[in-house]
Amino acid sequence: MADWAPIAKEYDPLKAGSIDGTDEEPHDRAIWRAMLARYVPNKGVTGDPHLTLFVARLNLQTTEEKLKEVFSRYGDIRKIRLVRDLVTGFSKGYAFIEYKEERALLKAHRDANRLVIDQHEIFVDFELERTLKGWIPRRLGGGFGGKKESGQLRFGGRDRPFRKPINLPNMKNDFYGEGSSEKRNWSREGTRDWRTRDRDHERSRDKHWPERERSWAWGDNERERDSKEERSRGRERKDRDR
Repeated sequence: MADWAPIAKEYDPLKAGSIDGTDEEPHDRAIWRAMLARYVPNKGVTGDPHLTLFVARLNLQTTEEKLKEVFSRYGDIRKIRLVRDLVTGFSKGYAFIEYKEERALLKAHRDANRLVIDQHEIFVDFELERTLKGWIPRRLGGGFGGKKESGQLRFGGRDRPFRKPINLPNMKNDFYGEGSSEKRNWSREGTRDWRTRDRDHERSRDKHWPERERSWAWGDNERERDSKEERSRGRERKDRDR
C-alpha cells in the first residue's frame, strides 16, 4: 500500500482491467489479447513525447486549424497531428499536440480537459505510447478506454484512476471455531430473557384483566342509567303537552 498510486506508473493489462489494480485473473478477452500482444511503439512518430499532449473524443468535423486556434492560447505549438484514416482520410477523433515549452503543456493538461469543441467534450492527457512502460494501445486490448456495456473498462489513467484497495482486518475468531461457544451461550441467554419477558407480560395482562372488565361493566351501567333517565324525561314532556 505504500507505493500505491491512482495513476499507473507502468502499464500492466491485468492491473488496468481491475478497478483497484488487485485482480489476478483477466475478466474479458481484451485483457487476454493485451497480455499476449508484443507491441513496439511506432518509430515513425517524431517529436518530444514529454512535450506532447493527447487529445481525444473530438468531433469528426474538427480540423487542425480549429485545434490550433483553441490550444494555442496555452502556449506556442510546435506541431499538430490529427490522426486520420489511411483510406478515407476522415478524422478518427483524436490528435497529438506538441508544445515548445513544458509550461504550456502543463497548463493545457490542467485547463483543456473536458473543454467543449464543436459541441464535443474533449479528453486531454499526456502522451503514453512512448512515455509509459509496457503501453498497449486500445486496438490490441489495452489502453485506458473501454465501455461499460462490454465490461472492458480500463483503470489507472486520468479518466479512470485506480480506487484505493480496502484492507479488511483479519478475523481472530472463526465463526465455527473459537468464538462459536460464546455466541451460542449469548444466544441462549438472550432467548431465556425473551421468554421471561413474555411470561411477565402475560402475568401482568392477566392481573389487569378483571379491572378492565369492571371498568367496562361500569361503563355499561352508566349508559343504561343515562338511557333510563332520558326515557323518563321524554314521558314527562308528553304528559305536560297533554
